[in-house]
Amino acid sequence: MIEIREAGSREDIKRIAELADIIWHEHFPKLLSAEQIDYMVDKFQSYDALSNAVENEGYRYYMAYDGDDLFGYLGFHDEGDGTVFISKIYVRADKRRCGAATLMLEKLRADLPETKRWYLTVNKYNEVPIAAYKKRGFKISREQVTDIGKGFVMDDYIMEKLF
Repeated sequence: MIEIREAGSREDIKRIAELADIIWHEHFPKLLSAEQIDYMVDKFQSYDALSNAVENEGYRYYMAYDGDDLFGYLGFHDEGDGTVFISKIYVRADKRRCGAATLMLEKLRADLPETKRWYLTVNKYNEVPIAAYKKRGFKISREQVTDIGKGFVMDDYIMEKLF
């Protein structure tokens, strides 16, 4: 049975970072070079990056469990104007299509019912998640290329869902 819990400790953040490393290295080789994956995991998904997001930037994280098995996570920032930025939503390959992403989004909606808009970024060539977001009511609002350093860029769609 899938359970969604909010991260509440440094140990939770450490476990999310460890899971992120696994997920990124299993999913993104078809889209990004090994060097860019390593760089992005360190810059955005490492323990230090996630801890900084929680402690200094107001991000929160949900964790998807099957028993004691942590297999997915969602990170978000409530921007305070009815808008929520979903910065991360990832599920390990062996647990995809089990409904965990939907459950995490449902928890987000239940925890912040006053929200009027969600938005997220997704790699333009990451077709399966794009289709999944569209199925959940997200629409592509624009394209964005972001220089993230060391010669790497993120070539993304900004997708949003209005309530």
